[in-house]
Amino acid sequence: MNILIINSGSSSIKFQLIEMPSEALICSGLVERIGNKDAVLNYKTNATSLQQTAEIDNHKQGLLKIVELLLDPEKGVIKSTNEIEIVGHRVVHGGNSFSNTTLITAEVKQDIQKYAALAPLHNPGNLQGILVAEEFFPLAKQVAVFDTAFHQSIPEKAKKYAIPNNLYEEQGIQVYGFHGTSHQYVSEKAIDYLGLKTSKIISIHLGNGCSITAIVDGKSIDHSLGFTPSNGLIMGTRSGDIDHGIIYHLVDNLGYSVAEVKDLLTNKSGMLGLTGYNDLRDIEAEAEKGNKNCILALTMNAYRIKKYIGSYVAAMNGLDAIIFTAGIGENSSVIRQLVCMDMDYFGIDLDKAKNELKSKNLREINTATSKVKILVIPTNEELEIAKQAFQLLN
Repeated sequence: MNILIINSGSSSIKFQLIEMPSEALICSGLVERIGNKDAVLNYKTNATSLQQTAEIDNHKQGLLKIVELLLDPEKGVIKSTNEIEIVGHRVVHGGNSFSNTTLITAEVKQDIQKYAALAPLHNPGNLQGILVAEEFFPLAKQVAVFDTAFHQSIPEKAKKYAIPNNLYEEQGIQVYGFHGTSHQYVSEKAIDYLGLKTSKIISIHLGNGCSITAIVDGKSIDHSLGFTPSNGLIMGTRSGDIDHGIIYHLVDNLGYSVAEVKDLLTNKSGMLGLTGYNDLRDIEAEAEKGNKNCILALTMNAYRIKKYIGSYVAAMNGLDAIIFTAGIGENSSVIRQLVCMDMDYFGIDLDKAKNELKSKNLREINTATSKVKILVIPTNEELEIAKQAFQLLN
């Protein structure tokens, strides 16, 4: 059974075509820097590998290019769209409506649209991916895997806000959590690698969107993102944690509209607001040149992560391992070093030489004497989605 996985991020689209149940990878690729004139499309099969640079304004354009490559007479891997039996979609926000993998219907699409207001950088792109896939793969079953599902295990003491009870009970205002597919995948890999019957793990997902999760015995018990994927860690364009009194000040005293504040905190803040760049590779390059704004932004980014590590060690009363994953977590030795610096009180001791090594496999980057394992685990949300979609329909 051929399953095409579409994973739309806030500024990227990952895709994989996987044969199940063998888990054989037929092709894979990534469209990144969506919204920029120099967007990049990577595409790889067993026989070919290519990279294209183009202006890709939105997710729909990116998805159209992916479909064209899949069907290309020379570089493609399918001759007909009928060869795709399932299209699995990552959907960021499912609210309380979805706690499990779900076959997509008209009602499901309506709910995904409904929650778009809570995940404005993600759900619209997720829905666009579904609509384009339905158009190009009309015979395929469309399946949604929700980022929020893994975090259903967060206890009430951690997911409830200190606001009037009726907003929680009647309106569903609570911590939902995100990047759940990624956190689930890498934590399962870590637990298997560590061989522990009981485990206390902190999973750090760092990309254009960032989150950190406390995981006890494979279950999420606390998480940095909340009602929407906008708080917590400093992100590419999102501010992360901020005093909500600043919002009142912007509206009441500085003349901002609510829509302008939303745009400011969602699209113009984070690393972009601090440096003028939202791609960490550019920020690190500028920091090496002595750009003070970029140096400070990297320090702030790591400092915020360190604070969450400390709070989650307290919440779990211990720590066996921390995981770095996703684009930045897997590739930025700079961020990993800044995060692990001066953390010896927690038993976190980074091996600088190991940290600089490049690998696409799970690896330890801690010293031999470190009490806590420091793991770099490449996430594979697409394979996790394929597994869940296959299980749903078989």
